[in-house]
Amino acid sequence: MTALKKQKSQPMESVKDDRDYSGSTMPDLVTGTPPLSYFEFWSASVFYLPMKVYAAWLSLRYGGLTIPTITDPLFDVGGLHGESKAQIATQIPESLDAQFAYTIPMKKEVGEATIITLARGLKSLKEKNFKYPIIMKPDIGMRGMGVQRAYEDADIEQYIEKFPEGASMIFQEMYDYPCEVGLFYIRKPSEEKGQIFSLTAKYFSHVIGDGKTSLKALIENHERYGRIAHVYLPRHEDKWDLVLDEGEKFRIAFAGSHSRGTIFKDGNHLITPKMEEAWDRLSKQIPEFYFGRFDVRFHNLEDLETLENIKIVEINGAGAEATHIWDSKTSLWTAYKTLMRQYKYMYQIGAENKKRGFKPMPVRAFLKHMDNAEKLADLYPPTH
Repeated sequence: MTALKKQKSQPMESVKDDRDYSGSTMPDLVTGTPPLSYFEFWSASVFYLPMKVYAAWLSLRYGGLTIPTITDPLFDVGGLHGESKAQIATQIPESLDAQFAYTIPMKKEVGEATIITLARGLKSLKEKNFKYPIIMKPDIGMRGMGVQRAYEDADIEQYIEKFPEGASMIFQEMYDYPCEVGLFYIRKPSEEKGQIFSLTAKYFSHVIGDGKTSLKALIENHERYGRIAHVYLPRHEDKWDLVLDEGEKFRIAFAGSHSRGTIFKDGNHLITPKMEEAWDRLSKQIPEFYFGRFDVRFHNLEDLETLENIKIVEINGAGAEATHIWDSKTSLWTAYKTLMRQYKYMYQIGAENKKRGFKPMPVRAFLKHMDNAEKLADLYPPTH
């Protein structure tokens, strides 16, 4: 995520994407659990209404509505909403290059022909020795919006063609690591040691063929996927009639986002003292970073203790969430209690940073920023 080191330019190569995305090296936290909780896919306007009321109260108590914009004061907008991933990447020190995914930002200039933007992008990818497949996503994105994979130049061209003018995108290497967690770290500036506030185990949704049933029917007949088929079916419309061989796996969710169909499970019992020490040590290397979630790819749980063989594909600031609340076993009250604790930490940290001299973003400027980010999100290509 930091500036990439110069590497010898060579043609991009294609790598077969034949990984098993079922999370087979993770503990099975899915079997035997309810398919869905009753509130998992409530609309955001309904689910977060109590939290908006609570945030208003915290704003009065801790000194302002936009106090969270200085929770991580060197992150764009504190990472609260509509932040630039590229700007946040500049805050990651070179000492952490091995742990973070390599990322290349690129802007689609207003009025620039797609072929010109594509040429610039391919040149950057070749200079950094990227190989297909790669990840493409918006620089200013949220909830897994606009995330796609590219297996060849034509995929990048199509993505650029549909991308809004004047906006920036990100190219990222796709790592052959089968597991992913969302690891939420919190430390107050006044504290010496931080904590892992939440650990979410992610399971990428997939179906298994029987040699007879179409992909569409496999999704619709599944006890979980069938209840939220509208999340999966549109992105696989061209493969609805595909009949998988018996035992063949087909991944139907790619982005590690709950709203895009990935299964989230509470992994807090997997946190160890050694893991907490390792992530406290890593997080302190990021200047003025106190609150946020790392989305981490890895092979085995031990990797989260040693920090070896991991890739952090994204880091979120004040707008991050303790995503283990989306475990289907979690009660609505427990989810709200968790979010309240999280919000309180966020405002407390912001208030401490205000006392240290950091200035929150003005309310009017923040509301305009939010509105621009939401409008932009509506223009992104669909998530695949």
